[in-house]
Amino acid sequence: MSYTADSISVLKGLEPVRHRPGMYTRTDCPLHIIQEVIDNAADEALGGYCKRIAVTLHRDRSVSVVDDGRGIPVEIHPVEGVPTVEVVFTHLHAGGKFNKGDGASAYRFSGGLHGVGVSVTNALSTRLEVEVTRAGARHQIVFSGGKVIEPLQQIGDAPKKASGTRVRAWPDVSFFDSPTIPLAELERLLRSKAVLLPGLQVSLSIEDGAITNWCFASGMQQYLAEQIEDEFAAPIFTGEKYAAAGDENFASGSGAAWTLCWTTEGGLVRESYVNLIPTPAGGTHEAGLRQAMFEALKGFVEHHALLPRGVKMAAEDVFARANFVLAARVLDPSFQGQTKERLNSRDAVALVARMVRDPLELWLNEHPDEARKIADLAIRAAQARSRAGQKIEKRKQSSVTILPGKLSDSQSEDTTRNEIFLVEGDSAGGSAKSGRDKELQAILPLRGKVLNTWEVEVGSLFANREVHDIAVALGIDPHRSDAADSVLSNLRYGKVVIMTDADVDGSHIRVLLCTLFYRHFPKLIEHGHLYFAQPPLYRLDVPGQGKRHLARKLYALDNAERDAIFDRMQAEGIKPDNIGISRFKGLGEMNAEQLWETTMSPDTRRLIRIRMPTADAAQPVLNMLMGKNESAGRRAWMEANGALVGAEI
Repeated sequence: MSYTADSISVLKGLEPVRHRPGMYTRTDCPLHIIQEVIDNAADEALGGYCKRIAVTLHRDRSVSVVDDGRGIPVEIHPVEGVPTVEVVFTHLHAGGKFNKGDGASAYRFSGGLHGVGVSVTNALSTRLEVEVTRAGARHQIVFSGGKVIEPLQQIGDAPKKASGTRVRAWPDVSFFDSPTIPLAELERLLRSKAVLLPGLQVSLSIEDGAITNWCFASGMQQYLAEQIEDEFAAPIFTGEKYAAAGDENFASGSGAAWTLCWTTEGGLVRESYVNLIPTPAGGTHEAGLRQAMFEALKGFVEHHALLPRGVKMAAEDVFARANFVLAARVLDPSFQGQTKERLNSRDAVALVARMVRDPLELWLNEHPDEARKIADLAIRAAQARSRAGQKIEKRKQSSVTILPGKLSDSQSEDTTRNEIFLVEGDSAGGSAKSGRDKELQAILPLRGKVLNTWEVEVGSLFANREVHDIAVALGIDPHRSDAADSVLSNLRYGKVVIMTDADVDGSHIRVLLCTLFYRHFPKLIEHGHLYFAQPPLYRLDVPGQGKRHLARKLYALDNAERDAIFDRMQAEGIKPDNIGISRFKGLGEMNAEQLWETTMSPDTRRLIRIRMPTADAAQPVLNMLMGKNESAGRRAWMEANGALVGAEI
C-alpha cells in the first residue's frame, strides 16, 4: 500500500469535531453541547450583564436558550472579514474569554477558555439558529453541521436598550448514544446557576408542558439547607473572599464563595464550581478547601487542647462529615478535558486555602460551642482511623523485620493512606525526602538499574540488594498469580509509586520494576497498588502582563502539553519568544518544592495506575522482551515496530 502526500488528510474548520466528537464533548447524550450555550449565558450573568436565562425543550428534540445579556457582536470581524457571531460559532479557539486583563476583557472570569464551546454545539447539530438583539435591531444567522446555510441578516427592529441572545439547536443524534437529554441532570445544572448567582432568574420549560423557575435570594446557604437530610452538627457557615487589587500572589477578583456544614449522619452534599462551571470530579479548588478546613480546625483544637494524647488528626478526619458548596473564581482555569469535570489549576489550591482559612478560623472562635461539636466529629474519625491502623500493625508485628537503612519511612501507621516512592538515584531521592509529606510518604532511593527478574527463580531473587530492599520495605513476600489475597496482609503502603526520570533510562527502570512486580508480586498490581509518577519534562516561565497578571511557572508533561501551553499563552497575547523554557534532564534537577508541587503532592500530581493485563496478552510479549534467549525475536519485533517510536532530535 502506497504512502504518499495524498495519504495525509487535513481537517479544517469544524471537521475535527465531527470526525472525533469524543475529544470535545460527552457523547452519551447531547446535554454537554447544550450546557456550552447555557454556560455562555451564565458568563454574561457572572459579569453582571444578564438577569434572566430561559431554557426550553421543544417537542422536535431541539433546545433553545435565551438570555438578556449584551448579545453576541454582529459587526464584521476585523481579521476574519465575516460577522463576529459567525466567527464565534464556526471557528475553534475563537471567543471573548482569552483576554483576561482588567477592563479590557469581555469575560474576566469565565468557565470557557479554549474557545471551542458553542462551536462544538454548532458542529454536532443538524440545525442551529442564533438570534441576536442589540443596538436597536434583531439579527439572525442559521447553521447546519457547522456551516452557514442562512447568512446573517436583520430580521426586525428592537427597543434601543433591549439586548440578548437566543440560540436554538437541533442536536445531530448520529453523534450520541442517546438523543434524550436527562431532565434531572439539566434541572440540576440550571438550578446551580441560580444558586451561585443570587437574584438570577432561571427557568426550564417543556413545550406544551410544565415550567420550572429558580431564583434564590440567599444563594448557596439556602440551597445547602434544603439538601441536608440530617440535623446539623453545626450551623451553616457561609462566606466569600476575593483578592484585592494589587495582591502580590493572586489576580484581582479571584477567590471563592462557600457554604459549609458538618452533619453526624446521612448522605453528604458536596458540590463545587469554577466560574459557574460544575466540577463533579472535584479538583484543586476542593483540595484547597480541604486544606483550609483542616488548618482552621486544627488551630482551634490545639488552642483549646481538645486532642486526646496519642491521636493525630488528619485532613480527611475533618473532611469526613463535611458538606459544602464551593464556587471558585479562577482567572485562567485549567480543566481536565473539554468537559471541564475536574479543575487542574495548581494555583487554585493555595488560592482557595488562603481565602477560606482565616474567615473559617474566625467563625470557629466566634462560635466555640459549634466548633467543639465539629472538633468532636473529627477527633472521633481520627480515633477510628487510628484503631484500624493498629489492627494492621499487630498482624505486621508477628515477625521481626529490619527495614532497609536507606528507606526514609512514613510516620503514619495507617497503611491504607501511606505511600512509598521508588526513586531513581540518590540525588532525586534527596529532593524527594526533603519535599515529601513525612506523615504519609516514604522514599526508597534505587541505585542503578534493578535486576531483570523475568527468569530469576524465587530462591535467588533476594541475592540482588535492590530487589531485597524493595520487598522488605513493602512487607510482602514473592508469590504466584494464583496466590490468596492474604499475601498482601502485611503490605505497608497503600500506593507503591515508581518515580523515574522522563528519559530512556527512566523508562528502562520502569520496565524492569514492572517486570519484577508482574512476575513475583502480581497481587500488588491486581489490587491496584502500583502506580507510575509523571514528572514534567519542561518548565515554562511566563512573564507577567503589567500589575494585573503576575508571572507564572507552568509545567508540561511532554512536547504536546508544552505546545498546548504555548498556544494558550499566544491566545492570551503572550509571544512564545518571551516565554522561558527549561527542560529537566532528570528528577535530580528539581528542588524539593518543585518535585512536591509537580509530582508528589496528592492535590496536584498525576499518577498512572498500573493494571493487570491478561496472561494470554502479557506472557508472550514479556517472554520476547525480557527473555535472555529471545534476542532474535526482539530484533524482529524492533524492525517491525521501530517506526512507532518517536525520537527527539
